Amino acid sequence: MKAYPYMHKHPTSGQTTISEGMTLRDYFAAKAMQGLYSDPEWRIDMDFSDTAYAAYNQADAMMKQREIKEVSE
Repeated sequence: MKAYPYMHKHPTSGQTTISEGMTLRDYFAAKAMQGLYSDPEWRIDMDFSDTAYAAYNQADAMMKQREIKEVSE
């Protein structure tokens, strides 16, 4: 699943460009990373690799929860 797909038509040439957007997992990870960086305690010992790992773990948990919810509906 993609987040923010869009189609753009160039105003003069009329050529259409389609962008699939980022994956929903990447979108969730970016939001999680914003939360981590906003925490002063996290920033004290901030390591970029650890932050990326934590953000994607959180994104994966969010994706899993979406699957569980979709099955139960």
